[in-house]
Amino acid sequence: MAAYAIGALRVRDTGWLNEYGEAMPALIRKHGGKVLAKSPAQTLEGDDRLPGTVVMIEFPTAAAARSWYHDPAHDRLKQLRRAGSDFDLLLVDGL
Repeated sequence: MAAYAIGALRVRDTGWLNEYGEAMPALIRKHGGKVLAKSPAQTLEGDDRLPGTVVMIEFPTAAAARSWYHDPAHDRLKQLRRAGSDFDLLLVDGL
């Protein structure tokens, strides 16, 4: 069953984005993932406390998503992201 990694990103410093943006797509593909959405979110209902950017990545399984997240190659990218942004990441099983 597919699983979706959904991230909410608030960038504080853009200095990390080039290195991160060059490496992340290959790491996602390595684990069978595919980026489905990456853009500013729009409020349809509720409080407007949205992050700057929302990203949704589809993986073939939740185990594949966890493997992507815990891949040693992801460690450097996590450090970059944490140094220059606030980020929340959820994993949701598909139907």
